Amino acid sequence: MVKEVKDITDRTVALYSQMNESQLKHIYEPQMGIFIAESMNVIQRAADAGYIPESFFIEEKKIKKAESLLERFADTDVYVAKEEVMSKITGYHLTGGILAAMKRMPLPDRCDIIRNSKRIAILVDIENPTNIGAIFRSAAALGMDALLLSSDSCDPLYRRAVRVSMGSVFQIPWTIIDMADENDLFNDLKEAGYTTFATALHKDAEPIDRLRGKWGDKTAILFGSEGTGLKEPLIEKCDRKAVIPMDRNVDSLNVAAASAVFFWEINS
Repeated sequence: MVKEVKDITDRTVALYSQMNESQLKHIYEPQMGIFIAESMNVIQRAADAGYIPESFFIEEKKIKKAESLLERFADTDVYVAKEEVMSKITGYHLTGGILAAMKRMPLPDRCDIIRNSKRIAILVDIENPTNIGAIFRSAAALGMDALLLSSDSCDPLYRRAVRVSMGSVFQIPWTIIDMADENDLFNDLKEAGYTTFATALHKDAEPIDRLRGKWGDKTAILFGSEGTGLKEPLIEKCDRKAVIPMDRNVDSLNVAAASAVFFWEINS
């Protein structure tokens, strides 16, 4: 069905204009909710990864560009609006003229990810969606196998995180973990043969350039929150500690930038 939308308050497009991320995530509770993907490339990557669109919301003059995608999901509702209508959605100017409400899928089991990977990044309490998106993009591009995120980290399917990742959140396995079970997590990693590395400004941290060739066959590297980093008890649970040497009295890099450096080193 194709329907023209003349007013952004039209209830048929409430998913796009009137619901926040939390409402979208829990809309089908107790089943998985939905998320909003924007731009043709991101939506196509989500679809290629198996995510099913519930509806599309497209700028009128962009509908021809989206023909192949709409044919792929011919039974999916399509809402069309003029630019001045869509521009009233926050962040519209970054969408490339197309949005999709897509159904979430069940997340993989933590143990399956650990068993099937060799290079894992563990993100603890990283709350900024831009950082999450950038870390995912770097992880996918620089050879990491999977990511584990604490439940207090930003949802990787948060709209801005997906956009910043350029759809990389659909290209690399990830799941949410409960850090209340951190002892079980470290036991699982140890039993699977991983060496765990804490990224931290710590007196015992080894400069990253001295770790070349020492990462081990299986590596799990932990990154902490933007403000405080990893907490000391968590740092001490790791096998080793690593740091990027800094110049000009700069103490550290942003966590997204730092992750890219570590991912490159681990896989070089």
